[in-house]
Amino acid sequence: MRILMLASSLPKYPRETTAPFIEEIAAGIAARGHHVTLVAPWHPDLRRQPRERGIELRFFRYAPHPALNIWGYAQSLQSDTQVRERAWLAAPFALPASWLALQRELQQARAAGRPFDLVQAHWVLPNGPPAALAALAARLPLVVSLHGSDIYLAETQRFMGTLAGFVFRRAAVVTACSADLSMRGVRLGANPARTFVIPYGVNPAQFRPDPAAARQFRAEWGIPADAPLVLGLGRLVAKKGFSVVLDAWPAVLRMHPTARLVIVGYGDLRPALEAQAARLGIAPAVLFTGQLDRERTAMAMAAADVFALPIVRDGVDGLPNVLLEAMGAARPIVAARVAGVPDVIDDGVHGLIVPERDAGALAAAIGRLIADRELAVRLGEAARRRIVIELTWEKTAARYEAAFAAALRGEGG
Repeated sequence: MRILMLASSLPKYPRETTAPFIEEIAAGIAARGHHVTLVAPWHPDLRRQPRERGIELRFFRYAPHPALNIWGYAQSLQSDTQVRERAWLAAPFALPASWLALQRELQQARAAGRPFDLVQAHWVLPNGPPAALAALAARLPLVVSLHGSDIYLAETQRFMGTLAGFVFRRAAVVTACSADLSMRGVRLGANPARTFVIPYGVNPAQFRPDPAAARQFRAEWGIPADAPLVLGLGRLVAKKGFSVVLDAWPAVLRMHPTARLVIVGYGDLRPALEAQAARLGIAPAVLFTGQLDRERTAMAMAAADVFALPIVRDGVDGLPNVLLEAMGAARPIVAARVAGVPDVIDDGVHGLIVPERDAGALAAAIGRLIADRELAVRLGEAARRRIVIELTWEKTAARYEAAFAAALRGEGG
């Protein structure tokens, strides 16, 4: 198959952490012998070659002024819930430019005698409308892949919901990374008979138990070898729930006074979260590292005694990749029962699941895993087994391949 993808985010350079799942999906499909061309907006920090990991990369320029280079790359939304004013200003330029970039690729491929077989839009918004129009003009099937923030915008803004409905009606197949996201897409107009749930994957060779990496991470950040380390990882936006783990931390410290909370990531809420830690009197026991590359993220994961994922329904999350990475690293996990968490974590088997926004329950579960290392090891080992057996990027690519084949046949899922 020859697949033309449109995305608005991907890692800007190798090992960078913006939407790594987009690159992994494209590379996994290419590794199965298919031709993949990925079209995305230009960004001033991009350091990519025209072809990487078997993917043909095409970047389009759209901004008449540098201040409008804000399309995609986790910078169009304020805390993943509101479109930034400058993103609205960029939209009249970025949307036509993305459509023209797709048209150019389609026409060149057809002229060369190697036409594409289908068009895939990552995120129904903003990429669905230009991809739908390009696919319609080329008489090609459209596959729409849902990742989270797009559904939130469609649910909360009537105009966005109308656009999403237009795209869903033209989609041969819709994919979603979690069952929750799939159901939300159906409520917005996706055909349930043509909707596939395709969870993300992880590279278990990259995210694995690694005592040497754990020691190096602790040494670099000044964390004593015997201090219980609890890790939170993700963009610092409301839906990731870092404010909940901060609220839980005083109770954790009463149980385990030497524990350290390490929060890895970047985002709009860092000043507010740092202020919250100071207000609670826990700042000396909390470390904000900022953004780390993929290699150092894996080191942080290996160093964690507990991985905390306190996500909340403030915005829409799909299936957080960091959850799968923690599973691959065999970390004992405490996660809120939100989004795709119940799809991959059975409570008491692969981790502990707590109610959303319940700081007391979160603190109790974290404290339990720090104290009961036998339980922690058992949960972590079971989580890694599930990754190795069911949730690798290779299996994700095979599921996408099946969805693409169904789209070409005009069949449902």
